[in-house]
Amino acid sequence: MSADSLVIVPTYNEKGNIENITRKVMSLQGNFHLLVIDDGSPDGTADIVKSLMKEFDGRLFIVERKGKLGLGTAYIAGFRWALERGYEYIFEMDADFSHNPDDLIRLKEACVKGADLAIGSRYVKGGKISKWDSQRLVMSYLASLYVRVVLWINVKDTTAGFKCYRRRVLESIHFDDIRFIGYAFQIEMKYRTHKKGFKIVEVPITFTDREVGVSKMSTKIFKEAIWGVLQMRFFKY
Repeated sequence: MSADSLVIVPTYNEKGNIENITRKVMSLQGNFHLLVIDDGSPDGTADIVKSLMKEFDGRLFIVERKGKLGLGTAYIAGFRWALERGYEYIFEMDADFSHNPDDLIRLKEACVKGADLAIGSRYVKGGKISKWDSQRLVMSYLASLYVRVVLWINVKDTTAGFKCYRRRVLESIHFDDIRFIGYAFQIEMKYRTHKKGFKIVEVPITFTDREVGVSKMSTKIFKEAIWGVLQMRFFKY
């Protein structure tokens, strides 16, 4: 394996996006590898990935799981896979182009320059959100503010899901101790990283709402995050 960078992309019914996102990541300078964690997509997402693996031999991989097991468990499966294979820079990214793959390069640069966790941030200077209505913008901003106040963490985009970890961060976290598997997973991982004293840097990005497919966000996921933050505050990390 010549690459030191692995992009983990969880999927469920992403047939409209997966080939384009794969080709985009494969085209980037820096020889990024891509791991798709597919939760039994009935629309054939996994079949599309497997059809591309011959073209991108040794750079594109897939882990297939039976049924929707949660975002957090998908990423943890990807983290374990990455650590076993010696990757140094390990990324989280959505499949739907809400995260611009070009920004992978900037996130990696931040880690190369000293960050242990680089976050693609909507809420630092230069960060933006495209194609959201005002209600969703306010809710998202207030959610991040709520997390910062409750957890006393100096991260502006606490719910962000576009990230680059240095290997040593993930090696320090006991994955079996992770308590949340939905939206709160993203918050918990940042909080654990913060509590261990690692350097966190926010890199401004433009977040664009998906154009193809259906959002996985739900009221249940949002509630998990709200109550989960209160639980985190009183857990011992």
